[in-house]
Amino acid sequence: MLPVLAMLSALALFAGMGLVPPLAPSNSSLILTAADGVKVYARSYPSGNSNAPVVLLFHQAGSSKSEYEPIAPRIVQLGMSALAIDQRSGGDLYVPANETVEHLGKSEGYESALDDLEAAVAWAKITHPGAPIYVLGSSYSAALVFVLAARHPHDISAVIAFSPGEYLSDKNAVHAAARTIHVPVFIDSSSDRAEIAAARSIYESIPAKRKVQYVPSTGIHGASTLRPDRDPAGADANWEALSAFLRSLQPVS
Repeated sequence: MLPVLAMLSALALFAGMGLVPPLAPSNSSLILTAADGVKVYARSYPSGNSNAPVVLLFHQAGSSKSEYEPIAPRIVQLGMSALAIDQRSGGDLYVPANETVEHLGKSEGYESALDDLEAAVAWAKITHPGAPIYVLGSSYSAALVFVLAARHPHDISAVIAFSPGEYLSDKNAVHAAARTIHVPVFIDSSSDRAEIAAARSIYESIPAKRKVQYVPSTGIHGASTLRPDRDPAGADANWEALSAFLRSLQPVS
């Protein structure tokens, strides 16, 4: 009887958050509800270990959770769980296209997507209680993850930013947030000099003792640099740099 009651309690908790719970430890489609009521479409990639770190994956402009379709399974192979979401600022760069945008009928501004990132953090805290939460952003969401981490100093255990920059309306928002970050940080970028310099400026603002700026010999904008189909010459090296950072955070069985 107790297992049944526990299951019902868990289902009630999911329902209260507006989540569609996974029924088995396999890749599952979810719907989160942001604080303003927007339905945020997502895909969960569970490791099978609820205590393992969970990596929240946020895409670039014009994109979707599909950006991480070939990346998330590699994170799971490292022993971590992952969740990729469709933010309300996105589009059809990858297929399937952004479901959140499709249901809204339009793509909204970058800052508005912060509510979607918040919903992902809330999901991780409920579904992986006590597990470390790592946030990974791509381009504009690489800016937002610094703001998100500044808001959640006790919830977020690491920040990973691919091609961060001052993409928000407040052109000092990312640097201001970065100056409050004390958890480990990994920053990557394209091989463009201006983008590397922008990443370096943010990197130098971070007071965390553990921080890495990886400067690729070959790289493209955003987390797409991890995809061999988009960055065939640089994806492997970029992935090795990221995976080395992830492995360094804590032993993963």
